[in-house]
Amino acid sequence: MPFFLPSVKIRPTFPLDYNYQFFYLHLMSIKENLTHIQTQITKVATPWNRAQQDINLLAVSKRQPQSKIQSALDAGHRQFAENRVQEAAEHWVALKPNYPELKLHLIGALQTNKIKDALALFDVIHTVDREKLARKLGAELRAQNRSIPCFIQVNIGEEDQKSGITPNDLPNFLEFCQRDCALDIQGLMCIPPENEPAALYFALLQKMAHTHHLPNLSMGMSADFDKAIPLGATHIRVGTGIFGQRDC
Repeated sequence: MPFFLPSVKIRPTFPLDYNYQFFYLHLMSIKENLTHIQTQITKVATPWNRAQQDINLLAVSKRQPQSKIQSALDAGHRQFAENRVQEAAEHWVALKPNYPELKLHLIGALQTNKIKDALALFDVIHTVDREKLARKLGAELRAQNRSIPCFIQVNIGEEDQKSGITPNDLPNFLEFCQRDCALDIQGLMCIPPENEPAALYFALLQKMAHTHHLPNLSMGMSADFDKAIPLGATHIRVGTGIFGQRDC
C-alpha cells in the first residue's frame, strides 16, 4: 500500500544556515514570506527598543515576474525597490496608479540620461553617488518645482568595483548636495563587502549618519538585515527572502 506524507506547512525556527533558510522560504507563499520577514523584524528590533513601524521593508522586485509582484501587492505590501529604471517602468508604469499609497524606491545606479524617467516613477532615490548626478538631479527637480527624499550611497568598504562616495569624501559631498544642488538628503545607503562581517560596516555607516545628523539608513538585505536593524537601519532591502530565488 503506498505511503503518503501528510501535507504540512513548514515554518522553520530561525536563525538557520543561509541556504537552508531560503530553501524553506521557497516552499512558502509570498504572503507567508512577508509575514515571516515582518515577524523577524519585530524579533530583532524589540531588544533594541526599536518599533517595527520605524523600519521600512522594501520588497526588491528586480527580475521578478509580474505575477509575484502582484502577489505581494495582494498581500498588502506597499513598499518596493528596483535596480534599473527601464525594468521598473516595465513593472510599474501601468500598475502603480492603481495603488496610490505605494512607494517605489530606486536602489540601483542612476544614469544622468535617465533622471527624468526616474523622477516620473520613483518616490525615493537611494543612490546619489557622484557630483554630476547630484547636479543634474537637483536641476531637474528645480525645473519640476518638486523635491523627493534622497540617500547618498557610500562605498563603505572602498571597493573599486562598487559605486558610492568614500567615507572620507562624504562631508564635502553632503554639503555639495544640500547647498549647491538643494537635494533633500535624508540618509545614507551602503552595501558592505562580501565575506566580511557586515555589522562592522553598518556600525560605521550609523556613526557617519549620526555625525551629519541624517535620520535614515538604507542598509541590510535578505542575508544580513538582522545585523543592520540593531545598528539603526530604517530601510532594509529584501528580495530573495520575499520572492524566492530569481530565475535569471
